[in-house]
Amino acid sequence: MKTILLIEDDTVLRETTAEILELENYKVVTAADGKKGVEQAKLVVPDLVICDIMMPEMDGYDVLKSLSEDNKTKRIPFIFMSAKTEVKDVRKGMDLGADDYLTKPMNIDLLLSAIESRLAKAALLNEEDIKSNTPNQVEIFPTEIENINDLKNYFCDFGVTKIYKKRELIYEENKYAKNIYLIYKGKVKSFKIDEFGKELITTIYKGDDFFGFSAIIDNSQNYESTMAMENSEIVVVDKRTLQKIIKNNYNLYLEIFQLINENLSEIKEQLLQMAYGSMRRKTAQTILKFAQKMSYKSSSDINISRRDLASVAGIATESLIRTLTDLKKEGIIEIEGRNIRIINIDLLEAIY
Repeated sequence: MKTILLIEDDTVLRETTAEILELENYKVVTAADGKKGVEQAKLVVPDLVICDIMMPEMDGYDVLKSLSEDNKTKRIPFIFMSAKTEVKDVRKGMDLGADDYLTKPMNIDLLLSAIESRLAKAALLNEEDIKSNTPNQVEIFPTEIENINDLKNYFCDFGVTKIYKKRELIYEENKYAKNIYLIYKGKVKSFKIDEFGKELITTIYKGDDFFGFSAIIDNSQNYESTMAMENSEIVVVDKRTLQKIIKNNYNLYLEIFQLINENLSEIKEQLLQMAYGSMRRKTAQTILKFAQKMSYKSSSDINISRRDLASVAGIATESLIRTLTDLKKEGIIEIEGRNIRIINIDLLEAIY
């Protein structure tokens, strides 16, 4: 019977998890804080450790560090179980030498699968050591990746970390898309260049954000270029690997699709705002032009139909009406029938 040390300060979660593991024929030793956990680990020398991160006396990172410094406990498989889901927390745990990082609320099937996988890996390593007396690395494919947080864990554990300097290009528009990216530190912008050479920023990504999901599609090209906005640390996984991961995982596929959809919605909103901003400028410009042509005075009105105003501005009548309504609400103009009176010409000129 394999022995598992469970270090968790939440009494209910600790007792519930221990009961589940015992029903799966594991012997479970528990500890309510990090300090007691280290003491138990060195006393019992369990087959595997499951440890929370945020705990009194000693946090999970220090527990792992302490066990890794002791020859008796340094090779014990170690699984973090935490509510901390940001990529920097996951990456810190994996960099310290954890074998897995599971997030709360806990998925029992995923926990049991992780335990089985790590115990199997430890057994294989021990067998190889007995045969050759030399250290061997046996790669076990990660436990089932069910959601975006699990995917971030996978990137941190198995991805390739690359450093990009400020203003360094990550990939170019219309080039073959071959990787998916996760930002560990820094900021990245996606952009397109119009026919006049003007840069249009489509999206800004920050730490813990994925980008480059267009690469999932076979033979796809990058829809835009991306560049580091500051010195950035980015984790990269090739498209073939991600395709294999999502192939039989419908839930993860839906979450990725949702991320792509949210990104497209943000771009759409940005384009609408740009178009709306252009309408404001055109509307303000046209009103001021009519005022100049009609020798406008502050005490008089400009008498012109909405249709004619829209025609001169080069925008749809419905769009013009919405813009005029907003200008009215902002106290820049007044509207009565066909008449428009400029209330604050300085604000109108500022738009223009």
